[in-house]
Amino acid sequence: MRARTAAALVSVLALTACGNSSEAIVAPPGVERTPCGTVSIAVNPWVGYAANVAVVSYLLKQELGCTVVEKDLTEDASWEGLASGEVDAILENWGHDDLKKTYIDDKKVAVEQGLTGNKGVIGWYVPPWMAKEYPDITKWKNLNKYADEFKTSKSDGKGQLLGGDPSFVTNDAALIKNLKLDFTVVYAGSEDALIAEFQRAEKQKKPLIGYFYTPQWLLSEIKLVHIPLPIYKPGCDADPKTVACDYQPYDLDKIARKAFVDSGSPAADLIKNFRWTNDDQNEVARDITVRKLSRDDAAKRWLDANRATWQEWLPAR
Repeated sequence: MRARTAAALVSVLALTACGNSSEAIVAPPGVERTPCGTVSIAVNPWVGYAANVAVVSYLLKQELGCTVVEKDLTEDASWEGLASGEVDAILENWGHDDLKKTYIDDKKVAVEQGLTGNKGVIGWYVPPWMAKEYPDITKWKNLNKYADEFKTSKSDGKGQLLGGDPSFVTNDAALIKNLKLDFTVVYAGSEDALIAEFQRAEKQKKPLIGYFYTPQWLLSEIKLVHIPLPIYKPGCDADPKTVACDYQPYDLDKIARKAFVDSGSPAADLIKNFRWTNDDQNEVARDITVRKLSRDDAAKRWLDANRATWQEWLPAR
């Protein structure tokens, strides 16, 4: 890893671009280093992912001189993009062992690029006021007792379990069926809509149970209460039709197009080195969502305060 000032880095990059510098980026053994060029990054539909993209894209542009193309895609479409060449990198992957087998093991068009440092937890949550007023609601076996409280005009006479974006990783419908719960899934439609419903539920003391996850900036403002389901054990969710256990805890990772990594692009090294915490991601995500900063402004604000962290991500010279 290198330890240079930002000004020196910009100066070196500018000279290199003009062909006036004798210093070149050193490639790993057996890899010929190439200029950065264009990097295509998938942007999945949740703000935590957008926070990753904001910071990585800013560094790719400002430190490595890359041209960055951001593509709004679902998780499945992002993996398909790795195969078609439309996508170079996925910056936050939630498991997807089936897709890893298809695109990494079988088709060999993608490779793992290490952990993001983020710990991902998916589950069912209720607003804090409900957990305080009905303490036993946090045990899943008691949910049917409260099903009537969660009925809505969209839930067909059953309790409503609110989902997020239909493209998100979810076992909710199967869990409801296999745990014999008198509920049905109703999708909010997007992360923003899901957040708004939890905010409204807490403010107005409105009953709500729904799918949620961490890292997510809202949890720093509203301490949603997680309802543990039967303990997750490896393989308990292997069959989507029979799953009756809680969601797998995830060590989130990055995936890249193999040809992109093999090209020697310095961008591939930066993406591989990128690693931060849930708190880091939530800080940038909150700036984007609550403070309404642009992605670049949110990224710059975090980067200015965390120089020692991101300098470790820069490719060696």
